[in-house]
Amino acid sequence: MRMCFATSGSLDDFTKRNPTVRADVLLFAFQALGEVSYERELRGETSLFEDVALLSKEMQNVVMAGCYTDARGMRRKSVVVAEKGRILGVSDMVNRIDSGEYRCGAGIKIFDTSAGRLGVIVAEDLYFPRVAETLSVCGAELSVCLFEQLEGSLEQTLMRAYAYLYGVPVCVCAYGYAQIADIGGKLRFGSPKNGCVCELEREQEYHLVETRQRGFFRRRNPGF
Repeated sequence: MRMCFATSGSLDDFTKRNPTVRADVLLFAFQALGEVSYERELRGETSLFEDVALLSKEMQNVVMAGCYTDARGMRRKSVVVAEKGRILGVSDMVNRIDSGEYRCGAGIKIFDTSAGRLGVIVAEDLYFPRVAETLSVCGAELSVCLFEQLEGSLEQTLMRAYAYLYGVPVCVCAYGYAQIADIGGKLRFGSPKNGCVCELEREQEYHLVETRQRGFFRRRNPGF
């Protein structure tokens, strides 16, 4: 799988500066789209989602872009996913910290694409292990996190831990930096370059894990 990371600039800026880039999956951090109003999109006053779909059609690949969606005053951090000219859906951040500005959405999403089953981690959902675990349990082949701006090494530590613990490679595309962790917990790729490209092999490894614990007690019926 060939991944391309747009770590700065809008969709138009990226295509103008990188006209020959080819990738199976093209990722844009939150600066690419900015604010998206569902009402204005439906009325045809803006066409930001359409731009994402058209770009995926032009490049014949999967395009994922972070954005701030507004649904009648309910603002959320979201990721729009398109493939070859068609919008596959929008995934919202499902956790809200300390009554923050952005509301939480519902549902963790995995998208079936030509590049594989791509699970989405939206922004600060990276701080919640259950999100990465759910994507793994539900069959994601790659966990993709679109972030705003990284805070030191914390995000890298978390993505490496999730990739190792849950057996799914994790990639993060943020403003100014992109990185990928493999299922061995190692940093496979990292670069501040806008338009950087990385080849990622699909890795799936399963193990039988057994544990013992208290609980689940049931009295046996002496009649049997």
